[in-house]
Amino acid sequence: MSFLIIGAGSWGSATALHLARLNHDVTVWGRDAAQMENMEKKRENKKYLPGIILPKNIVFISGDIEKAMGHAENIILAVPSHVFREMLYKIKPYFSHDKTLIWITKGLDPETHELLHQVVQEILGDTVKLAILSGPSFAKEVANDLPTAVTLASNDKKLAEKLVHLFHSPHFRVYASADIKGVEIGGAVKNVLAIAVGIAQGLGCGANAQAALITRGLAEMMRLGRALGGNSETFMGLSGMGDLVLTCTNDQSRNRRFGIAIGMGISQEKALENIGQVVEGIQTTNEIYNLAKKYNIDMPITEHIYKVLYQHISPAKALDDLLAREPKDEHR
Repeated sequence: MSFLIIGAGSWGSATALHLARLNHDVTVWGRDAAQMENMEKKRENKKYLPGIILPKNIVFISGDIEKAMGHAENIILAVPSHVFREMLYKIKPYFSHDKTLIWITKGLDPETHELLHQVVQEILGDTVKLAILSGPSFAKEVANDLPTAVTLASNDKKLAEKLVHLFHSPHFRVYASADIKGVEIGGAVKNVLAIAVGIAQGLGCGANAQAALITRGLAEMMRLGRALGGNSETFMGLSGMGDLVLTCTNDQSRNRRFGIAIGMGISQEKALENIGQVVEGIQTTNEIYNLAKKYNIDMPITEHIYKVLYQHISPAKALDDLLAREPKDEHR
């Protein structure tokens, strides 16, 4: 099968490498013409996946998106959530309904706080064949062919089954789901919670506090997810709890590292400069906070991370305020 991956960051490049190993025809489109030319010539994404050789059946191009779209049956969006809408408009003139749109983006639409499938349907129409691939999957480990398991959700059962087989490999296990909303919410909220856990570590809190934040954060994810139509089982699976645990506990997570820096008193600007890549959880915190307010969902961890990032209260005060909340029944 033929795939076009839009976005040449770490996850886009790792996905391209994975699909190329399965002998699919893969094209990667990126904005930066110099970067794409260098990747084509050197067979390496030196910025995001240094030292990993990219096989010859990956083609790298920039500029002519119409040409790129013409050669692919499956379009994969691997861009940050804040440019997701923009890229949909960019491909719309060349998107025919015999193509499938898949995204590996995690987050919400910054303009409307909508889930990404809603943005897809708004721009490309209600009949588009769509799917989302999500779960606990660091790009570097996928690129190195280390064992990984993820979820692929689609509104079309036959399409989901087809795509599962196209992505599946001995070291990359894919599970099908029909719960697009639940998978999207899990992938977005976990980034906010990873910042929270990172802040706790940066403040000097121990493993007890971090475990509590992960557990109570999962409860927040489930409350919001059920309110928006997601299934409880999804949040206990790979794209919910699995991705949450991964992102909150390993320093490959940019969101966790950002939180640690903030907890240690480093400014947001300096923390981002040190990380050198997009930290999705910053923008997503604003989106999830506003979504929770809209639907009157109690999400105290998210609310306090919002206050740290957007209202500039100190991380120490946010932690104190969280701990000072009235006791309550665990399951309410």
